Parts: sequence; structure tokens; C-alpha cells
Amino acid sequence: MTKNARMILDVIQHSDMHLTAEQIYLQLKDCDAKLVLATVYNNLNLLYKEGLIKKVSIEGYPDRFDKATKHDHLVCKYCGKLSDICLDDLTERLNAQLEEPILDYDLKIHYICPECKQKQHSSEHKPEII
Repeated sequence: MTKNARMILDVIQHSDMHLTAEQIYLQLKDCDAKLVLATVYNNLNLLYKEGLIKKVSIEGYPDRFDKATKHDHLVCKYCGKLSDICLDDLTERLNAQLEEPILDYDLKIHYICPECKQKQHSSEHKPEII
């Protein structure tokens, strides 16, 4: 593994967030002034293909990168906030239903996060200005 790939993997593994390539680049730029964004993208693709990280794609937002540990995600319908959720592993049930072995699955549950729910609730109860 290259030095850059190791640094990127370390950033992802030690983050509590789901970082974009740009966020990773900005964190590493301080450590390595020669680093370019294309290097980050190339290494992220390599780490993803090797199964060392997860790529979380949500329509309308840049891809985000996450630890490769088994977990699922909650995605806010309004703001795109991404949160981890640990549910029972569905692999056995899916295998039984499909009658074919599955390799993996990526479960994203769409919901409205508490912050957006609060904003929505507040805007519904604003007094009308005449």
C-alpha cells in the first residue's frame, strides 16, 4: 500500500463522519503539501475496489467514504445527513428469499432527521403576518 493510500485509509478509519474526497484532501493537505485531489480520488477508488472502505452514494450529493465494517445508513430526505445504524444482518434472509448467494448489500433507509423535522414543525406553526 502506498503512503498516500495509508494516510487516506487512516483518515477514514479514525473519522466519525462520512467524508467526501474533498474533505479527506483538505485534512491531508496540511500533512503533505504536494498532495493533489486527483491522488485522493485515485486512492479512494483503489481502496474501495480492494474492499478496505465503503463508498456511500446518495443522489444529489458527492460520494462519501466510510469504514468497511458491516453497518447500514440512515439518510435524511431533506438535508442529506448520513448516520450509521446497526441492524441485524439480513444476508441469510436475503439468500433464502433469492435462492442464490448474495455477495453484499448496501441498505440506506431514508427518513427525516430530527433537525429537519424541527425546522418543518417550526415553519408550520409560524403566525401569519398580515
